[in-house]
Amino acid sequence: MQCTMLKAKLHQARVTHAELEYEGSCAIDGELMDMAGILEYEQIQIYNLENGERFTTYAIRGEDGSRMISVNGAAAHKAGPGHRVIICTYAAYSSAELINFKPRLIYLDEGNAIKSTSNAIPVQVA
Repeated sequence: MQCTMLKAKLHQARVTHAELEYEGSCAIDGELMDMAGILEYEQIQIYNLENGERFTTYAIRGEDGSRMISVNGAAAHKAGPGHRVIICTYAAYSSAELINFKPRLIYLDEGNAIKSTSNAIPVQVA
């Protein structure tokens, strides 16, 4: 059996650029991509906390250390500079792989610097 699981998440990233005329994709600071394990050209899901938009695109590498999150092409209509977004990747894992499975969770501050990392989301309480 294969299960599709959250592979990685950049939580509350701030969009720094929205480039309508740039070839579609989302440019992400290369250091953040490496930390999260996001591959160049990997499919990503973006969830916009400001307006509720949810959309799919792919990641391209932005300049290392730039703290760039640039939403490009048609997706630039769905997120703009200053918007807080969650960027997620998912992958299919076999039952055997799930035994040691842990997602990479990267929590960012308002300048897209890493605040903390984790491999588990806290239990939600009532």
